Amino acid sequence: MANPFRLSQWFASASQAASQVSSQVSPQSASTSASPSALHRLPHRLPRKLLTLSAALAVAVAALHLRPAQAAAASGEPVWVGVSGPVTGQNAQYGLQWKRGFDLALDDINGDGGIKGRPLSLDFQDSQSDPRQAVAIAQKFVGDPRILVELGDFSSPASMAASPIYQRGKLIQFGFTNSHPDFTKGGDYMWSTSISQAEEQPLLADFVVRQLGLKRVAVLYLNTDWGRTSKDLFVKAAEQYGATVVAAEGYQPDEKDYRSTLVRVRDAKPDSLVLISYAPDGAQIVRQARQAGVTLPTVGASSLYSPKFLELGGAAAEGVHLDSNFFPNDPRPEVQRFVTRYRAKYQQEPDAFAARAYDALLVTATVLREFGASREAARKGFAQIKDAPSVVFGKVAFDPQTRRVAQAKNVHLIVKQGQFVVWQGVAAKVAAAK
Repeated sequence: MANPFRLSQWFASASQAASQVSSQVSPQSASTSASPSALHRLPHRLPRKLLTLSAALAVAVAALHLRPAQAAAASGEPVWVGVSGPVTGQNAQYGLQWKRGFDLALDDINGDGGIKGRPLSLDFQDSQSDPRQAVAIAQKFVGDPRILVELGDFSSPASMAASPIYQRGKLIQFGFTNSHPDFTKGGDYMWSTSISQAEEQPLLADFVVRQLGLKRVAVLYLNTDWGRTSKDLFVKAAEQYGATVVAAEGYQPDEKDYRSTLVRVRDAKPDSLVLISYAPDGAQIVRQARQAGVTLPTVGASSLYSPKFLELGGAAAEGVHLDSNFFPNDPRPEVQRFVTRYRAKYQQEPDAFAARAYDALLVTATVLREFGASREAARKGFAQIKDAPSVVFGKVAFDPQTRRVAQAKNVHLIVKQGQFVVWQGVAAKVAAAK
């Protein structure tokens, strides 16, 4: 039977600084009405369309889809994977990067025969990365026997709110961007290729203190469970390495004005600023810091690594240090193939979130191919898979105890001339806070 579908567009305001997409597919009938809150049943044969609104509206819309590279390569009843992630809301730009990574992965997977001849398809539900919506989506996915694996959610708090439902429902929750150290402790159905903050923050502290030579550190952190946990882990490690944390200031996810926070930071007389932030808020912080005359060496967590940070930060992003486990200039052939195709399709560099989404779907497809297309087979497969292909890590295998990718590493980067480049090992130039 042909795959019927209905496509709807969602419009993102310019203030959200992100093009957003919503597509809906019904596997049941073409008459199913579109829902404004979900990307439902993304078809594997949907052609790409790009719709642009007038500049007066200051809104861009991208109609994305997921389709195979070779239409005849996979056919028959689809194998379904669920995705819970932000299509709208303040984290929508990350959902957009996910969708682009998924698109390229489906090109490869379905172009290479799908899952034993069956096409792989996604049911992408819009959670806005909100814990309440993530819970509702989890209940839907667990109750749908066609969903064999779930990917997401974007944020650790949203994923962790839904974890008990996936655990009880015996459905793999593959939180491929969830770095909170407690995420995979939720049960043996929780897996992640994201480096845990329990590992990443000590690496960041080592970079700040031992490699950049900074000793009086001020930390600005997103005041969520993820941000607070990351801050605590960073502070502990930085102090163990001999630094003094002279200020630690939290801010709310919807905060826009950081000037009073920056005044308190300046008054603590730090020699550096560490941002535990996402790209949009991190960019605004560095802009407002530079406007206030705070010219301290600035180091960000890996969550800053995104073209949005460069776009929104502008000249203020120059000289900012950060870590990432993906970098487009990595010379490995699999990375360059991915980057070349991404540039050709989207006319921009892929960020780590697009690469992680691409990887997550490749790992999932490898598990379903090698171990079988069922929930129980997927659970066994995640525990046993070795050398799954990856553009981020080269090959993926999971530590059976932590259920995270084994032996993951980051690369140190710096912004130079408006671009991310590999840091060459020069200690930071310490400027007094003004």
